[in-house]
Amino acid sequence: MKITEILRLKEMNLLTYRDIAKSVGCSKTTVGDVLSRCRECGLTRIILYDYQKTRKADHPRDFLSRYSGIVVTDGYQVYHTIDNEREDLTVAGCWIHAKRGFSEIIKSLGETGSKGTIAKEAADRISMIFHLDNQLDGLSATERKRRRNIDIKPKVNDFFAWAKKHIDTGDVRGQTAKALQYCLNQEKYLRVFLKDGHVPMDNNTAERAIRPFTLGRKNWVNIDSINGANASAIAYSIVETALANHINVYDYFEYLFSKMPEHLDDSDRSFITDLLPWSPEVIKHCKRQSK
Repeated sequence: MKITEILRLKEMNLLTYRDIAKSVGCSKTTVGDVLSRCRECGLTRIILYDYQKTRKADHPRDFLSRYSGIVVTDGYQVYHTIDNEREDLTVAGCWIHAKRGFSEIIKSLGETGSKGTIAKEAADRISMIFHLDNQLDGLSATERKRRRNIDIKPKVNDFFAWAKKHIDTGDVRGQTAKALQYCLNQEKYLRVFLKDGHVPMDNNTAERAIRPFTLGRKNWVNIDSINGANASAIAYSIVETALANHINVYDYFEYLFSKMPEHLDDSDRSFITDLLPWSPEVIKHCKRQSK
């Protein structure tokens, strides 16, 4: 059975204390959520935090170097460049990001003030697309793709034709024009979900995965060093991957600390497979979190 892999990426800024002291500027943490879907193996989630000192394009290029499949992300241009460089990788856009510009306009105007505006109509059109797609939950990927092309593709076509008409006629300006143009610039990537029933319309999984790190950052403000940032990324990766696979984190760490010392002198690292959150041994010894 073919396994479809979907990688979801989201970035956030992180300052280390020594960066601040040296006035180096911002560093970046990238979180990826890899979902392998297969009826025989169920759903396996990997949440991986990767710290990099700069936002150079080389970092996500290296991060994705051994991955082939679908990448769900926002409109960060670096991923689009990588998509153009490789035939084995497809970038899918996030409709939540496409809607966000219009939602911010509606929020600033208020519900009453936004009635009848192009921003409100754009948000309503996108909401309708989401509503139709949500009705397909529970279907197989094959059936979801078929239904998307029957029920949703015409709505997507109408949305982009409508957005292009407003841009071409020049009857929108300011933030509304910017939000419409963003959608048109991302059209190629926003349409990918129509081609594969596995692909989600949004990147909310990665957004949720990075939230614990974001909340933690508000408490500890910054990390002392680059080594500390890398260590934090590893720790968060272990914890969040365990949670994503419904494994009790305390029991999991207790299991790891009891088993890993048995392999300190091993040159063969294959034992690690038995320590991953989805291995039968881990599931057997660690309490499962309720879904």
